[in-house]
Amino acid sequence: MNSHKNGLLDGGGGGQQEDSFQSVEDDGSNQGGALSLSAANSDRSDDDSPPGSNIPSVYSSKESSPVPTRNYTDPDPLVSGLTSNAERKMALHFAAPYAADAVSQEERDRIDYSVQITKEEAASGKLSRPVRVYADGIYDLFHAGHARQLMQAKNCFPNVYLIVGVCSDELTHKLKGKTVMNEWERYESIRHCRYVDEVVADAPWVLTPLFLQQNKIDFVAHDDIPYGGDDHEDIYNWVKEAGRFVATQRTEGVSTSDIVARIVRDYDVYVRRNLARGYSAKDLNVGFMKAKKIQFEEKMGTIKSRSKNIVAGIEEKSHAMLQKWEDRSREFIDNFLVLFGQQGRINRMWTASKRNLKRALSPSESVEDLSHTASGSTVVSSSSSHGSAGGLGRKRRRRETENLSEDEDDDGSGRRRPPLANWLES
Repeated sequence: MNSHKNGLLDGGGGGQQEDSFQSVEDDGSNQGGALSLSAANSDRSDDDSPPGSNIPSVYSSKESSPVPTRNYTDPDPLVSGLTSNAERKMALHFAAPYAADAVSQEERDRIDYSVQITKEEAASGKLSRPVRVYADGIYDLFHAGHARQLMQAKNCFPNVYLIVGVCSDELTHKLKGKTVMNEWERYESIRHCRYVDEVVADAPWVLTPLFLQQNKIDFVAHDDIPYGGDDHEDIYNWVKEAGRFVATQRTEGVSTSDIVARIVRDYDVYVRRNLARGYSAKDLNVGFMKAKKIQFEEKMGTIKSRSKNIVAGIEEKSHAMLQKWEDRSREFIDNFLVLFGQQGRINRMWTASKRNLKRALSPSESVEDLSHTASGSTVVSSSSSHGSAGGLGRKRRRRETENLSEDEDDDGSGRRRPPLANWLES
């Protein structure tokens, strides 16, 4: 069986539609959501190109990557053709009804299904009623690929009433495999997609003419890749041959299978995440030893993270302390040089003290000597020869009597010269 049923494995395509995107949702005035679709957009210019052929290459299913290539700071090509908000409808206020609801039945009853609509008539936008387009799938883990596929289906013609069929759990698990979301979650995800007007719960796996007639479906929208069944090479082949098939494009790299693959790849990360959020090992279907191992690894990771933060904090504080110590060291050295340097305060104080001490120990000439000098040069000159000879004799005799050395001789003033004075002069 082909693996492309929308939503279970490859999620269904969903490239974007035309540049001149025009939303045709109802304004929510009726309680069922977008049921009565006006033909306000029916004046869109006719185009001979087939529906869906104007999809921008930026959303091409073949060239696009999982990460959109469009620059989201630029205008969206889907709405670049709009000139004002008056040309588009705001988001709906109600979820889409189920096919079994009364409002859905009322919408079907007012449709004249006796004459089959052609693609050309549907593309003209001149019909008196909306074109009923059907898209089906599993839509498990509803994602952007699903939304884009439904958006293409909604905009394949100017005025579309989009019906989406979602397969039940029983049918899906039997024919495809287990889903992540249950059927109610998948139904509700589709009901709250803004492009959807009606939801068919427990949709058939293989479409039949009777199903299309009961739901008054004009066209079926799906990607063009052949989808095989037990007895079919392509379950949509008869719809294509009848001219009632509209091809949509898939979004490569965005699928339910890709999302599941990410979870499986990072299994331990998500188990650790949910254990930390209060889930038990039983809730996660994890063995006791496995849970303890994961919890231990989580604690070790926390300790490592805290250790790194502590080391980073210590390094930061150490750097600050070293910087502070360096600044203090410079200040200490400057203060030391101010006190003890060659021109520092201590040196100047020592020099001044030594000078004062020298003056104290070696006083100037006495008053008697000064008065003797001032008495006149006559006395000095008259007795100079005799005085000189007598003075030298007296000094020699006094030195011999007192046993004075040459250094301990008087300083010419008649007083004994102390040795410290001689040291200070040196």
